[in-house]
Amino acid sequence: MSTRFRLGAMGLAALALLAASCTSGGTGTALKSDARPAAAAPVRQGGSIVIGAEQEPDCTDWIASCATSIWGTWIMDIPTIPRVFEPRKADGTWGLAATNVMASEPEVAAGPPQKVTYRINPAAVWSDGEPITSEDFAYTALAIRDGKDVLNRTGYSHVTKIDTPGPKTAVVTFDAPYANWKGLFSDSSGLLPSHLLKGKDRSALMKDGYTWSGGPWKIESWTKGVSVVLVPNANYWGDKPKLDKVTFQFTADTAAAFQAFKTGQLDALYPTPQLDSIDQIKSGLPNASSIVDPESGNLEAIWFNNAKAPFDSVTFRKAVSHAIDRKAVVTRLYGALGVNEPAQSAHTPLVGRYGGSDFAQYTPDLAKVDSLMRGDGWAKGSDGIWAKAGNRATFSVSTMTGNKRRELTEQILQEQLRAAGFEVKIDNTSATDLFASKLPKGDFQMGLWTLVDTFPQPSLEASFSSSAVPTEDNGYSGLNMSRIDLPGLDKVLDTAASSLDEARRVDVSRQADKLLADSAALLPLDVIPNILLWNNKIGGPLAIDPARGPFWNLAQWGLAS
Repeated sequence: MSTRFRLGAMGLAALALLAASCTSGGTGTALKSDARPAAAAPVRQGGSIVIGAEQEPDCTDWIASCATSIWGTWIMDIPTIPRVFEPRKADGTWGLAATNVMASEPEVAAGPPQKVTYRINPAAVWSDGEPITSEDFAYTALAIRDGKDVLNRTGYSHVTKIDTPGPKTAVVTFDAPYANWKGLFSDSSGLLPSHLLKGKDRSALMKDGYTWSGGPWKIESWTKGVSVVLVPNANYWGDKPKLDKVTFQFTADTAAAFQAFKTGQLDALYPTPQLDSIDQIKSGLPNASSIVDPESGNLEAIWFNNAKAPFDSVTFRKAVSHAIDRKAVVTRLYGALGVNEPAQSAHTPLVGRYGGSDFAQYTPDLAKVDSLMRGDGWAKGSDGIWAKAGNRATFSVSTMTGNKRRELTEQILQEQLRAAGFEVKIDNTSATDLFASKLPKGDFQMGLWTLVDTFPQPSLEASFSSSAVPTEDNGYSGLNMSRIDLPGLDKVLDTAASSLDEARRVDVSRQADKLLADSAALLPLDVIPNILLWNNKIGGPLAIDPARGPFWNLAQWGLAS
């Protein structure tokens, strides 16, 4: 699993389109059930497009705890922040390749101590013309390792020092072997400009947008609640964008977004339509095309707060897991689309070979529920609800308001769990409150949300190690929102992170998956594919990257000539 996670709101559109793989009347949505680039229509230089964006990020300080929105990553981070490695697929397998920031592949000395030498492309510069240098490596690494408000320190906590023997050479030394070293300066953060940020308040300078760039695009403006506008970075040393301007218009209302797309006000969508949008998607959208990527990095799950009653009890978590018929939930939501099997791993398809199917042990079994609960001292009251020492088996489930699919899921869970003797209350809130406050502070009992992998390397420690639990002491940084802290898990996760032998990494990663399953630390629901819709006036090699999102090659998009 990736060292960078974003808590997203993936939805039903992809499944609808994946199941309805057909063309409507020659002018409807041409469906392709893979992520290969669409046939690249020739494009002309210049022009502008408007893309619908379902979610507005809270900030653009990409290493801070406020940067949890996957949409922020897609529309501003990836287009403007330089990275050392990027995902590439070869022979059906996702791997990593050095970007044009590097003069050559970084050199690894196993040590001890392990050292990585980065040689920077002499042509690589920031948008103000200043070179990208080794000082940028040093500033970025230390800001993440030692900063107070950091979302994810994975990997950087193993860095002991960064030497800068020359402006275009950086040497990073680790305190122990670290297998996922390619994630540094690539995954949870790219490179940040030392000459603009060192010694200054990074958050104040970055959180509401920034004018500099090290990628093909620059942020021209961010009008809160309205839009983000990108324009080409004139000093970018790689292939420059074809378009003069791209506007991401915030359109949280799904129905409004589809209407705007159908009438040509929006030129592209990366949608998560709700249940009432399925029919219009399946029937086809005029003069539009699409591409579907079933090999997504998305995992939707039921998340238990392992540190808060009643889910601080392994027995209780197991009982609830056996009370839930996940197959029935998935079939109820997606059965008409031919999708009815739940996910059985804490890994997404992007890193699926590192996971197993250990969560398959949780099938609906009311006799097992009774055995677990009675064995733990619970007894059913006259109302059919379990009780123990004066406490009823009552708990809340939380997700973001307005997501009809998730609200239906909550209702199904309520029905199933009530039949098994559990009383469930719904406690939903806004996405901002949920992801920026409730989850980091542990103010929930059971939740529904999606974790999004953004790098094709396993790194379960980022969201399941005890050191990744957000606390007041660490400024509520860290991605282990479920407060998972299992005996032996940290050791297994550390072994997976430090093993340079690939076969060993696969083995121990699967051990971690099994530990999570055997303790019912979470309960995977389903994997959700990605979908990209675009008006046929757009040309270029459009394709979805399950790691970098739909706009990873936006510089190659253009108006069809």
